[in-house]
Amino acid sequence: MTDFIADLDEPARSLLDGLRVRALELVPDAVEGVSYGMPALLHRGTGLVAIAVTRAGYSLYPFSGQVITALADELGDLPRSKGAVSFTDARPLPPAAFDALVLARRDEIDAGFDRSP
Repeated sequence: MTDFIADLDEPARSLLDGLRVRALELVPDAVEGVSYGMPALLHRGTGLVAIAVTRAGYSLYPFSGQVITALADELGDLPRSKGAVSFTDARPLPPAAFDALVLARRDEIDAGFDRSP
């Protein structure tokens, strides 16, 4: 993820690096890796979050439609699909919504491991 971010132009480089740093503050044991072919942060070997630069702005992937649905109120009117939340520099993802997405996904991953035999 760090190499991917380093190759971006501003303001995408600073924005994505800031989100990467914040995600690591929230989930300190997360590591860089690849999930669904995207540079991502992984928690317990599972995709935690990835952010892609698109023609229209950015897409954040918490690798869970359930997390996106559960946090619909916090995401407000930002465009979203089953798997991604879209935002732009002019219409950013609120920091509290980012935190909630990352923490909810972490909790979802942990719950899956806790249920394992």
